[in-house]
Amino acid sequence: MHADVLSVEPSTSAFDCARRMAESRKGYAVLVQGSQLQGIVTEWDFLAKVVAKGADPAGTPVSAIASSPVATCETETPTHEVIERMAREEVRRMVVTQQGRVVGMITSKDVIRAFRPYIDRISADISGYQPSLT
Repeated sequence: MHADVLSVEPSTSAFDCARRMAESRKGYAVLVQGSQLQGIVTEWDFLAKVVAKGADPAGTPVSAIASSPVATCETETPTHEVIERMAREEVRRMVVTQQGRVVGMITSKDVIRAFRPYIDRISADISGYQPSLT
């Protein structure tokens, strides 16, 4: 999980949100009103709902292109449950909450990064395997 979550108000223009996403090098922004999670917008939402439709990014509130409800998990959710949910629900991002407040984000890249040592070890074991010829 990383705690550096980009959040914007739902009334933020799609243009301003995209600019903030680019500046922070994030492929998403969560929409938060007060302390309530309202939605999530991703680079795909901009492509499919703004660019492809010829919408005016300056005149479109980001809430109009955001997805809701948002896939969330609590801070104490076991890692295997988070990964299983991400796969089952086909989401690349899981918002981490604690008592209803956004405290972090888990992305598919985080999962791959966390499991890379295990994958490397298994790959090394497989490549070193020599079947017996007897």
